[in-house]
Amino acid sequence: MRRLELLAPAKNLECGIAAIDHGADAVYIGAPRFGARSAAGNSIDDIRALCHYAHQFAAKVYVTVNTIVYDDELDDTRLLLHQLAEAKVDAILVQDMAVMRMAQDIGLTIHASTQTDNRTPDKVRWLASLGFSRVVLARELSVDEIADIHQQVPEVELEVFVHGALCVSYSGQCYASQQCFGRSANRGVCAQFCRMKFDLLDADGQVLDRERYFLSLKDMNQSQHLGELIEAGATSFKIEGRLKDMAYVKNVTAAYSELLNQYIARHHGEYKRSSLGRCTYTFKPDLRKTFNRGYTTYFLHGRQPDIASFDTPKAMGEYVGTVKEIRGNSFTVAGVASFSNGDGLCFMESAPLTSHHSPLTSHLSPLTFLKGFRVNRVEGNRLFPQKMPAGLRPGLRLYRNNDQEMERLLARPSAERKIPVKMYLRPTPDGYALRMSVLDGFPVEPSVEAHISADHQEAQKSPRENIIRQLTKLGGTPYNCDDIDIPAGFNYFIPSSLLSELRHQAVDLAQAMALDLANYQYGRDKLPVSPTLPSPPAYPLPYLYNVSNRMAQQFYQQQGVNVGEAFELSTPHPLVRGGGDAPSVPKSLLIMQCRHCLRYTLGRCVKHGGRKPEWKEPLSLRLGDGRTFRLEFDCKQCQMNVYAVYSS
Repeated sequence: MRRLELLAPAKNLECGIAAIDHGADAVYIGAPRFGARSAAGNSIDDIRALCHYAHQFAAKVYVTVNTIVYDDELDDTRLLLHQLAEAKVDAILVQDMAVMRMAQDIGLTIHASTQTDNRTPDKVRWLASLGFSRVVLARELSVDEIADIHQQVPEVELEVFVHGALCVSYSGQCYASQQCFGRSANRGVCAQFCRMKFDLLDADGQVLDRERYFLSLKDMNQSQHLGELIEAGATSFKIEGRLKDMAYVKNVTAAYSELLNQYIARHHGEYKRSSLGRCTYTFKPDLRKTFNRGYTTYFLHGRQPDIASFDTPKAMGEYVGTVKEIRGNSFTVAGVASFSNGDGLCFMESAPLTSHHSPLTSHLSPLTFLKGFRVNRVEGNRLFPQKMPAGLRPGLRLYRNNDQEMERLLARPSAERKIPVKMYLRPTPDGYALRMSVLDGFPVEPSVEAHISADHQEAQKSPRENIIRQLTKLGGTPYNCDDIDIPAGFNYFIPSSLLSELRHQAVDLAQAMALDLANYQYGRDKLPVSPTLPSPPAYPLPYLYNVSNRMAQQFYQQQGVNVGEAFELSTPHPLVRGGGDAPSVPKSLLIMQCRHCLRYTLGRCVKHGGRKPEWKEPLSLRLGDGRTFRLEFDCKQCQMNVYAVYSS
């Protein structure tokens, strides 16, 4: 049986436990330092507690230590890795090759973070040769590219993102936040440059369009394509969101868990979840009701025209109907959705037409912006806002980005996860034995057996009812027993205290077995380091290797590669500010590599059937403070590069 893993984010211990309860086979969580989301760090004690909880279900805990580190942080990093090993984490996610070497010396299992820029079979093969047991693939890959990597490097587990926010740049190759704000994405403090508003300029400085979120992407949603990813060779399906709240984690995890279970049920005997337990919910999972900027399958099936959200980087939520009638301080909605007091609704309002809008961007819809409001009172389909929003009119499409009823359901305990077991009671020469078997889809039922010494006393009345009642008292444990096998003719009186002791022994043994099963499920966790390493894939610019310490520098030198220092260690130069024409041949620095392409989105990609651009290139993006960024359309690589522009 091939094992499939649903991997959920954990902002903190509480979110991690909620993820496990709602169906995650593994969670990933930030360490106190050196994680790619610095705002989502957690104490070693909390990580240890999460490991203990997860391992009851043979679920795993992966810790993100996936920033680049500086020389004066190497000792602290080594200490952290020792602490994580002591806490019994199952793997760490790594970007920095110094962290990789230290983790291997300690004996930790290592996964290559998406920050290591994993988009080709050659890169994955090289990482495997270093001892990485798993590689987190770039979000931009198509299902065919994933299948090609799996076919060429089948020994490595492939982890793919299936849901959540999208970075517009290839991960690990984005330096925009560092360049503009001194906040490095590779150090966990991204300032979200890609969610900012830009003007689009041609080579002469003419404004082609103004105040759009040209780099802001919709959120990924592969919920209807899990089967394709499984068949392509992916084994772990990752939900983005270590900064998201518990309601998001509960709803999204439950939704994908149910979908994975349905796929496994349709392919009986071929697949199994990689952890133990079955979940029941007090709510109906619904991805529309969770924070989203609109959904996209991104590049799963090649280029798509609607992956970006140019009008807003904020959440729109689910479509709930159209405005039907406005009367005084209320309005009615045409649609089938039901509403609750306190719901958050929004709509897109058209901006006033101004002369700066050019026919060159006629491929885009008219400029709009998101406008939200809170519902104060509900009477059927008539809604009374706290304040009637300006711009609301009949016919507008309404979206709900805060569902109060869903929030109330998710604020309470909303799931229970139990491992189904079957018990077998039998007499032994000196007492009794209780075998407990896990009924959770393994080819062979894993089981444990507890024993007690006791005299065999004939019962005066049938003991069966009391035996079943005592042995199935499993409240407070991860187990649920619906079936006890008692041999025919079994008529022995066993005191309730001895039955309780037998049950406690069996539970303790089963929990120890669950940890063994977690290790068994990934029998090839620690791949050997190849004695003959292939050469690392070459980067055209020295800082793209993200080498920020002497250990990483020595690693690449041993590989025969001379690399420069990380972008974060380079001396910054002032960017061009203010308006005016961009220089014809500006000095510039590559700060983003994007598969998202504005030329394609605007219908001007001849390679993919668009018409020839009528503007003069190079195009540029301009922030509100005047800083300008040149765009390069690399058609050979089918990507868009963003350059910071410098004065001469």
